[in-house]
Formats: sequence, C-alpha cells, structure tokens
Amino acid sequence: MELQGKRVIVTGANTGLGYETALVLYKKGADVIVACRNLKKAEDAVRRIKESVDGGSLEIRSLDLSSLESIKTFAKDFLASNSRLDLLINNAGVMVPPPSKSQDGFEMQFGVNFLGHFALTGWLFALLDNTTNARVVTLSSIAHRGASIDFNNLRLEKPYDKWREYGQSKIACLIFSLEFHKRLLAKGSDVLSLAAHPGISQTELQRNIDPAIMINLNPMTAEEGALPTLTAALSYDVKSGEYYGPDGPEEKSGKPALAKIDQGAKDQKINAKLWEFAEKITGVSYP
Repeated sequence: MELQGKRVIVTGANTGLGYETALVLYKKGADVIVACRNLKKAEDAVRRIKESVDGGSLEIRSLDLSSLESIKTFAKDFLASNSRLDLLINNAGVMVPPPSKSQDGFEMQFGVNFLGHFALTGWLFALLDNTTNARVVTLSSIAHRGASIDFNNLRLEKPYDKWREYGQSKIACLIFSLEFHKRLLAKGSDVLSLAAHPGISQTELQRNIDPAIMINLNPMTAEEGALPTLTAALSYDVKSGEYYGPDGPEEKSGKPALAKIDQGAKDQKINAKLWEFAEKITGVSYP
C-alpha cells in the first residue's frame, strides 16, 4: 500500500505497538493522526518520531475510547476537516486492570477495546467507504482463544475475573473484524476489514502483570509485535476477513503470517447478536 498523501488514524499511538505502527507509517510518507487520551504522552511520542526519522506528517487529536461522547466528538471533528481516510488502525487497548468501568458503564476492557473501536469505526465508516481501497485493522489477541461473549456480564455484573474479561474483549474485537468484513461484502464496499495480534510482546499494556512473569515468557519487542498489524495494513497480498499474527509456536512469537481464528469467533448467531447489541448501545448504525 502506497502511503504518500494517505490519511491514517492510529489509536493509542503514543506507546508500544501503536507507537511502532505510527512510526513506520509516518516513515513511509503517511499523514498520521495520533489519536490518544493522554496528550502529554502523545506529544512526547510525536517528538521522538520526528527526531528519529523523516516522513509524512503527524497530528495529535484527543480521543478517550472509554467515552462514547469523546469518540463522537473526535469523529465529528475529523470528518469536518478531512475528505479521505485510507487506514484506520484500531490499536489502543486496556489489559487486566483492576475492576473498573468505562464512562458509559461497561467493564473497562470490553468498553475500550471493543465498544470504543466499534463506535469509532462506525462514525468514520462513510469516509472510509468513500476512500478508494481503505482498510480497517483491528487488534485482537491470542487471549481470544477459549473466550466467549457473556451478554450477562458486560457491566461487571459478575465477580471480576481479569483474564476472562480481557479474553471476552479480545474475542469481541475479532468478531467485530469478521462481522464487519461480512457486512462489507454484502454492501459491495471495497473497504477491507482485517485483524491482527502481536503474540506476546513487551509493551506498557502489561503494566498490570508481574514483570517476572513477562521475562519468563520471553516476549518479543514492541517493534516485532507491530509487524502483523503492519502486514495487515500495508501488504498487497492480504484479503478482507483475514487475521494475522506471529508464525511461531502457539503464535507467541515469530514473523507475520495468517493466524488461527478460534471456533468461538465463528458463531454467526453470536456475532450478529454482538453487532446488534453494539449498534444499540453506541447509537452508531453502519450503513
């Protein structure tokens, strides 16, 4: 994918996978919107990128994915000042925090990782659809394996299980990408919907995990972990509906390749139900 003059949004681009993704896209000439909640960290990230390499352009915009109102404001401001959107990277995420809720009352990981990006993509869909060969890449995780959607536990109705809730949010992200692809096909849109995961990579996302555990897992660097996302975003060989991750044992590390989609993400009834639920909750309807 050629990037000169292309408009790109990367959520959570101030650190980790998002930073490395934004760095590469900027280096290749893209006009990158750094969409972050923490503007101070975003400013530091932009400064570091500009100091390290020449490229396209970098623009910081405030986006809090735990707030549907913030997402709506971000999208409306972006739509008012842009005539194209070539690439949307739904990267930002929350991983195993203490029990907490989004501003709209959902378990934080489900609210940010899935609902926030569902709403963001929906608000921006018309612009994506009007941009030739646009792509949306959504980040999932190997933690989606064995996970499921419990519609009776999306607002912390049950005792908090951080890994169960994280897995639920990440299978929801993968379901979103697959269901989006299905609906794009039915619409006849040329927008591509892809998903990716970073295997086990060392980033600030693991701030709530014991460092000793991470060392024993022998994680990849954030730069290496961003490669499946970049493959989905840039390769001419990818197809809508595909999922990319590392090619090593259990997809924990390695080079980018097609990843395994757990059977739990392929239930058409659950997928459609989750989509309809998300449309109702966010108030965002995809054409």
